[in-house]
Amino acid sequence: MSSVLLHCCCAPCSLSCIDPLRAEGIEPTAFWYNPNIHPWKEYQARRDCLLEYAPTIGMEIRVQEDYGLKEFCRQVAGDIEHRCGYCYEHRLAGTAQYAAEHGFSAFTTTLLASLYQDHEGIARAAERYAGQYGVEFLYRDFRPNFRAGNQRARELGLYMQKYCGCVFSEQDRYQKQIDRDRLKFAESGT
Repeated sequence: MSSVLLHCCCAPCSLSCIDPLRAEGIEPTAFWYNPNIHPWKEYQARRDCLLEYAPTIGMEIRVQEDYGLKEFCRQVAGDIEHRCGYCYEHRLAGTAQYAAEHGFSAFTTTLLASLYQDHEGIARAAERYAGQYGVEFLYRDFRPNFRAGNQRARELGLYMQKYCGCVFSEQDRYQKQIDRDRLKFAESGT
């Protein structure tokens, strides 16, 4: 496989994918395209961590800058509980299109490393956009590497996010604290 574009949601997840690909003789080019990540400081922290990490391992990185808060919210507002489907679709469509337009023979994604994502839904979306844009989807199940990749990211001192990416997943992540605060202030009358 001559050239593979690796969609990266963050540097820690990329650690679960890069070494296995390199072990196969595949040198991926990292691709940052994540208009789902909010707020801006979170988007910036994840992007900049990947930009700092990639050169340390000799990996080329491409950035398609798109902080897409308004469009993301417009697209998911009617069905927030099923927002992840839109998120996968949008990012993988953008990745497949970029791969096709820039001469890559295939693409894959670090989303396939997460134990918390809809693995089959991600693969289905990637296959669909591979067909639409005429570029191969390189399927790999990177999940067995997830915990080791995260451990390595901690050892390297990489920025480790606390939630998936969008403001709604941030709320999900902190919901217990939000509920405790609501109760505390209701009981105190403030």
